[in-house]
Amino acid sequence: MTENMAERHDLARDAVLDAAMVHVPFDGWSQETMRRAIADSGVEPALADALFPRGPVDLALAFHYRGDRMLAEWLPELQGGMTARITQAVWHRLELVDGQKEAVRRGATLFALPNHAADGSRAIWNTADTIWTGLGDSADDYNWYTKRATLSAVHSSTVLYWLGDTSPDHSATREFLDRRIADVMWVEKTKARLRQTPLARAFDIGPGRLLSRVRPPVPRAMPGRFNR
Repeated sequence: MTENMAERHDLARDAVLDAAMVHVPFDGWSQETMRRAIADSGVEPALADALFPRGPVDLALAFHYRGDRMLAEWLPELQGGMTARITQAVWHRLELVDGQKEAVRRGATLFALPNHAADGSRAIWNTADTIWTGLGDSADDYNWYTKRATLSAVHSSTVLYWLGDTSPDHSATREFLDRRIADVMWVEKTKARLRQTPLARAFDIGPGRLLSRVRPPVPRAMPGRFNR
C-alpha cells in the first residue's frame, strides 16, 4: 500500500468513525450505526467494508485504538516519578473520552460478549502497553508481561468505576484510581523486599532461572517468546 493510499484510508476511517459518534449513544456499536455512519461520512460503502470488515466491532475497536494513539502522542509531555506518571497516564486516557462516556459504555457491553471478549482484552492490553512503552519501560523478561497485566487490571477496573461515577469532575474515580495505584505500588515494594530473602534466592536458582528466559514478543504484542 502506497503512502498516499494509506493516508486516504486513514482519513476515510476517521470520517466513518466521527460520523458514527452521533449515533452510538442511541444505537450502540451496531449495524444500524455502521450504516448511518457510512452514509453520513460520504465514504464509499465498498471502502468502508474493507476498512471495517467485521462491521461494528471493528468500528468500536477503531474508536479505542484512536484514543490509545492520542495517548501515545501525549505521554512524552509527562514529568515526575513513575507512580505519578502512570496515574496521570491512566487519568488522561479517561479524559480523552470524557465527552463520549456512552460510547465507552456501549463498547464495554459489546466486548463483554463471549465472541468479542478476546478483542476487548487485546484493546485493554494495548492501552497498558501504550502507557508502559510511552514511559520508557525497559523490562526485557517476564516482568514485561506482569507490568502490563497489572496495569490492564487497574485501567479496566477504573473505567468501570468511571462509567458509574456521578461525582463532580469524577473526583470519586480519581480517588479510586489513586487507591488502585497505591495497591500496585505496595505489591511491588513487597516483592522487592521478598527478593532479598533466602527463599527468593532459592527461587531465582530454580523456577526464577526459567522465568528469566521469557522475553517480550517481537513485534511487542501478545503472545511472547521463550529464549532457550
